[in-house]
Amino acid sequence: MLVWINGPFGGGKTQTAHELVRRLPGAVVCDPEHLGFGLHRMLPPGLRGDFQDLPAWRHGTVEMLDLAARRHPGTVVVPMTVTDARYFAETVGRLRELGHDVRHFTLLADRATVLRRLTERDPVHRLRRLAGRTGPPRRESFAVRRLDDCLARLAGPEFAAHLTTDHLSVRQVTERIADLAGLHLGPDTDTALRASLRRARVKIRHIRFD
Repeated sequence: MLVWINGPFGGGKTQTAHELVRRLPGAVVCDPEHLGFGLHRMLPPGLRGDFQDLPAWRHGTVEMLDLAARRHPGTVVVPMTVTDARYFAETVGRLRELGHDVRHFTLLADRATVLRRLTERDPVHRLRRLAGRTGPPRRESFAVRRLDDCLARLAGPEFAAHLTTDHLSVRQVTERIADLAGLHLGPDTDTALRASLRRARVKIRHIRFD
């Protein structure tokens, strides 16, 4: 099974994906964003737009996830924002055409909630400043500029199932996805402190300085 977790940047996709993998034996995270970053690095800076506009990203994402789902014995969890219906058809739709059981979920929240979550990334900004970078990351600025359009598009029926997360914890969102997908999670034995530290590690591991 492929579990695709969609939603706006700042919507909790990555934390939910890693929480799902932590509690689901044999599950792995396969993040198509890494393919997009690699494609960007192959291009001169002036040619780097939205990597999803590159057919190579869409085709490569399908190829890699098809391989992972066929060869890996456990659940493959995919945290990736896709708001263009055509690109959705070329990725999620194509994987389904190839015979994969793709369970797609979109995490939604009010605009104010998403913006608040973005501002809570203070540790990320502090590390960027230590590295000599000022201002917000480019992809975060891009996310804020596109937020209204992103939320409007993702509310469409083609992007169901929708989960409203404004008042839900990462644990609650994870358990809701597992329930809807028919997945059986292991017990959550984390203390509040350990859960907080683990989520901080996930944030730090996903810092990008470009």
